[in-house]
Order: sequence, then structure tokens, then C-alpha cells
Amino acid sequence: MAVSLRIPEDVKKRLAKLAQSQDTTAHALMLAAIREKLEAEEARAAFHAEAKRRLARMKRSGHGIPADEVFDYLEQRAKGKSPARPKPRRIA
Repeated sequence: MAVSLRIPEDVKKRLAKLAQSQDTTAHALMLAAIREKLEAEEARAAFHAEAKRRLARMKRSGHGIPADEVFDYLEQRAKGKSPARPKPRRIA
């Protein structure tokens, strides 16, 4: 698949300068940037898909952990403490 990008002049100049400083090509930098963005967006999509699966499972089972308990637990962990993990229970 052939792709054509219209890049503003100021971006072209910055890209050329960066490529030269890194002893590479503008093309290589653009490919790396596209790959990084794709990986980030794919990871985001996977995260959201997993969150939807877990929410659906929680709704089916009726079990969960209230958010305030989760946040309290994480806050204690962030302070270096070792609190007991909150237990899932039936949520009304």
C-alpha cells in the first residue's frame, strides 16, 4: 500500500534536523513514530476491551469491590504499607 503524507514545512525542517542529529533518516523517524503510536493505541484498545470483559463478568456474578475500598487499599500500598486486599462481595 503506497502512502503519501503532506507534512507542513516547519515539521519537515524539524524532522530533518532531528534525523541528522541521530544519524538516521526522516523516513526512519516517521516509521518509528507511527509504530509507537500504533502500539500505544493497540494497548489502549486491549485495556478497554479487558475492562469491558471484567465489568460484564462483575455484572453477571453480582460480585465486586466498592471503589472507595480499592482506592483506600491502593493509597495504603503507595505509602509503603501492606494492607489486606479487599475481598469481592455481593454488590446490590
